[in-house]
Amino acid sequence: MKLSFLGTGDARQVPVYGCHCQSCYRARVDKTKRRCPSSLLLESGEVSLLIDAGQSDLAERFPPGTLDAILLTHYHMDHIAGLFHLRWGLNTTLPVFGPDDIAGSEALQRHAGILDFKKPLEPFTLFSFGSINITPIPLSHTRPCLGYGIEQFGRKLAYLTDTAGLCEASLRFLSDWQSDLLIVDCTYPPSPSGEGVDSSLTHNDWTSANAIIQQVKPSHSWLTHISHEMDEWLLTHHLPAGVSVATDNTVIEL
Repeated sequence: MKLSFLGTGDARQVPVYGCHCQSCYRARVDKTKRRCPSSLLLESGEVSLLIDAGQSDLAERFPPGTLDAILLTHYHMDHIAGLFHLRWGLNTTLPVFGPDDIAGSEALQRHAGILDFKKPLEPFTLFSFGSINITPIPLSHTRPCLGYGIEQFGRKLAYLTDTAGLCEASLRFLSDWQSDLLIVDCTYPPSPSGEGVDSSLTHNDWTSANAIIQQVKPSHSWLTHISHEMDEWLLTHHLPAGVSVATDNTVIEL
């Protein structure tokens, strides 16, 4: 599988409008430091799947016939904004899979256009695209939200964004599943208390992201959904071996 990070930022993206912190300044002068809304392209040779659709230029990036389906983690705007333009295409259809969230998806499903919204996915119920097997994993967020356990030919990837910690069922599944690669939400630097998920947060900080890494025990982990505060913290802090920070356009072979 080839994994391409199309975006690795949080909802504000990097640089943040009007911010003059060092990480935002750096992103303005060096486009390689910018972060667009979090999204991942998975290509296997036989199948191309897009996870999340917050990019505004999906129609230009993906001509008709180049995507087999879109998997949505949830229906917040930074993960679905690109669909509002894409839906008005012609002479094709594009399957869309996601969580059970009628309120979040109503505006799109009322005028779906070429988007073929499938029955909402059931947590921990496997489905397949060719040789790629996918298991939806419940995440802890402000809307119904799913991560995805993706397996092909014995190689396993867990994609977990957006989330603040994990529920016991998801942790138990991932611990048993034994992922080779973990891509996990790490929006914020460590909370001041250093005691894990801050109850005021709806995304992981480094402390809670690292706790997930320690429990799942993947061969390698990549951090995504990065805020400008996290980028600022990373300028003066180092991560442990086996953990990398994804950037926009990072490509991984699994």
